[in-house]
Amino acid sequence: MVTPKQEIEAGAATRRKVFIAVGLMTALLVAGMIYWALRPHTPNNSNVQPHLAGALRVGSPQFEQLRQSIKVEFIPDEDAYEAARPLGDIVMELHPKVRNFTGHTITGLELQATVVDLENKPVQTRTFVFPHPPQTEFALENNKVLEPALVLEGFKKSDLRANVRIDVTGVIVQ
Repeated sequence: MVTPKQEIEAGAATRRKVFIAVGLMTALLVAGMIYWALRPHTPNNSNVQPHLAGALRVGSPQFEQLRQSIKVEFIPDEDAYEAARPLGDIVMELHPKVRNFTGHTITGLELQATVVDLENKPVQTRTFVFPHPPQTEFALENNKVLEPALVLEGFKKSDLRANVRIDVTGVIVQ
């Protein structure tokens, strides 16, 4: 026969076990979130940049002729936005206008965005390829405009971001 005192002690022991289990699971969850937030990540200016295969590049006479007909309109004060993230880094979003005056349809485009400091030294460089993987098709017809959103992330608050340049570094035409 179970007395009321034994029932109370059994209930208290069960509650204690539940509280301990929930506390351990919460501690593991918090530790996992801290690990995830502080884990090392590959910076955007690492050597693993996307590359447009088969593109015309600097040094090719045809590329220089096409590059003069591809206009990148970008005013940093109007077309660049930055925001601080809760993790402490800063993200920049760039909105250039790329105009095609080549007389051909562009089927591949490689842009390089570079953020520089006051001494014109690169703070961060990132290459953007169109079409974006997993897309396989891209077409910017003659006299049309492309308005991509280019995102650069991982800036420290101490980084001096004086200016932004966006250049065409590769092109494929039809």
